[in-house]
Amino acid sequence: MTPLRPDLSSLPAYVAGRTVPGAVKLASNEVALPPHHRVQEAVAQAVAAGNRYPDITVTTLTQRLADHLGVDPGRIAVGCGSVALCGQLVAAVCSPGDEVVFPWRSFEAYPIVSVIGHATPVPVPNTAGHEHDLEAMLAAITDRTRIVFVCNPNNPTGTAVRRRELVDFMARVPEHVLVVLDEAYREFVADDDVPDGLTLLDAHSHVAVLRTFSKAHRLAGLRVGYAVAPPDLASALRSVSVPFSVSAPAQAAAIAALDVLDDLLADARAAAAEARRMADELRAAGYEVPETHANFCWLPLGERTQAFAEHALDHKVVVRAFHPDGVRVSAGAPEENELLLDAARSFA
Repeated sequence: MTPLRPDLSSLPAYVAGRTVPGAVKLASNEVALPPHHRVQEAVAQAVAAGNRYPDITVTTLTQRLADHLGVDPGRIAVGCGSVALCGQLVAAVCSPGDEVVFPWRSFEAYPIVSVIGHATPVPVPNTAGHEHDLEAMLAAITDRTRIVFVCNPNNPTGTAVRRRELVDFMARVPEHVLVVLDEAYREFVADDDVPDGLTLLDAHSHVAVLRTFSKAHRLAGLRVGYAVAPPDLASALRSVSVPFSVSAPAQAAAIAALDVLDDLLADARAAAAEARRMADELRAAGYEVPETHANFCWLPLGERTQAFAEHALDHKVVVRAFHPDGVRVSAGAPEENELLLDAARSFA
């Protein structure tokens, strides 16, 4: 028998949204539209050179991001999606026995990357309003804490931390703790009071911001994300990355996406508007739905979670069930969303 780490038996599984033939998939926070045609052309050209290794340093994309964001390229680390960078952060910052604090329920990967990185996960329950409980997260910090994740907007609840709350939180987090602002859904935010994490970098030396091309840029299947962090941390993230983990098609796709960013952001705004419309319709049908700042809605159904998911599937709609907490519903095309709303009304 192969000797394995004994703690792997306790490793939580990442459960991806299902794809069911003949059913509408509203389970994975994907934008319903395919990649932009310019992006598809760039990917096809990159595939034609698929016999060659990708740029191991991701130089061109890093420089494009630096120019776009107005930061030094030395502060950027590109990875195989922002989820891979979560793991790299734990690998770069934590030693065995160190602690990683995060809100819960939040992104499923946080406890997984913590355990894989030999750190101790410390989940902190959200408030009754399904938002981060920042006071409780501060209280959970100990001298062993090395990382605190703030998911803003939060996946799967769609709620967001406002500027004043986040600035106050940052001022009270000890300097030995890295605050990771996970902003995978930043491009969907319409509320000016939800801060751009990049604006906090200069004021705090212990902050890293994560972004992804999977959501608004419609590249979920190509796996590319990035971190903006202090130069020493960005360098460390690059050093612990798997060589060649960002493929040539992924790099080409991300560069092309930046070329057509205005088009992509317009479509992202439309997706966010659909999510807000769905939330309004669901509330009118009697559901509790917190305010969403992303391209999905959260239904805190408790013990009825699995029953709702099965009812939706009976109506040819796949949703993401987080039993026994609730259901996350992604915004798809308007006609797809109507199928979900019809199912929700009949369930209620």
